[in-house]
Amino acid sequence: MAGVRLEGVKKRFGAVEVLKGVDLDIRDGEFIVFVGPSGCGKSTLLRTIAGLEELSAGTVSIGDQVVNDLSPSDRGIAMVFQSYALYPHMTVRQNMAFALTLAKVDKAEIARRVTAAAETLNISDYLDRKPKALSGGQRQRVAIGRAIVREPEVFLFDEPLSNLDAALRVRMRYEFAALHERLKTTMIYVTHDQVEAMTLADRIVVLNAGVIEQVGAPMELYEHPANLFVAGFIGSPKMNLIPGEVVGKTASGAAVRTAAGNEIIVAVDAAGAKIGDPVTLGIRPEHLSLTTDEGAAATVTFVETLGHATYAYADYAGTALTLLAPGDAGLKAGQEIRLAIPSDQAHLFDTDGRAFQRLR
Repeated sequence: MAGVRLEGVKKRFGAVEVLKGVDLDIRDGEFIVFVGPSGCGKSTLLRTIAGLEELSAGTVSIGDQVVNDLSPSDRGIAMVFQSYALYPHMTVRQNMAFALTLAKVDKAEIARRVTAAAETLNISDYLDRKPKALSGGQRQRVAIGRAIVREPEVFLFDEPLSNLDAALRVRMRYEFAALHERLKTTMIYVTHDQVEAMTLADRIVVLNAGVIEQVGAPMELYEHPANLFVAGFIGSPKMNLIPGEVVGKTASGAAVRTAAGNEIIVAVDAAGAKIGDPVTLGIRPEHLSLTTDEGAAATVTFVETLGHATYAYADYAGTALTLLAPGDAGLKAGQEIRLAIPSDQAHLFDTDGRAFQRLR
């Protein structure tokens, strides 16, 4: 096994700079997830680690070795793509063994590795089937098994679950987590799906326009986003973001007045705030609550009833808010409601989008 180090990694396609100097240390045995919007550079970054894209600048190290000049086959990595890319005329056993056969590995060793990988992935009963006789989830396991038999130091996954239906994605998330627990191998996983990122990662790398916005454990990013981009991207539904203005500072935090005229004390270190500064107030949907007392007046525009919970979407002086309420909340479109915003759960961002440090 091995860690991965990226130093000043840049990638240009012509005049377009896709990666703009990425620095990242991935620890040995860590499960890292790259996440970000389409075009942010996450798949390109994965491909530079794999050696499928040539760097424009910087270095990639796997273990203690700089691998910039090594071919993908010499980097000690194995990659699983969005497409299963299985040979349709070969059995599962033959698909899994193919790379080892080309490398002229001993037949007994090939059989041992294939058998062990099949047992790990619960596909031992399918070894003599061809891909057309398998479900989507089974095919994905074969693709993973083909990577496992190579016994790589680092696994690279490029949106491996995006072709599966919703129910199967849930099961495969569990299987990926269990696989990492068994193998203890460094895994780097690219996805646009926040649920995959939050449930699988030891640490999440949030990318935007070719730069890293924040790196941290899932709940660290959820509870302490470094900036507006991370706050609006991590979480489903995303954080509510409300424009406001600093109207006072106390030892308890910053006093913020929203466009609707409500004043809220946000429990942050307000030393760097100035009276009159425009700011953005952030609050997660689950931290908003219905109240009969004085609160933020809003109008429900749409309701999603899920049984165990209700998501209500509301207009608050021109700002769209999302509220997580109990399943039996009984909210309806057009209903006037009042919302309580707890100061100790609120976030605050300055004009440059940077988060004020929350008081703990």
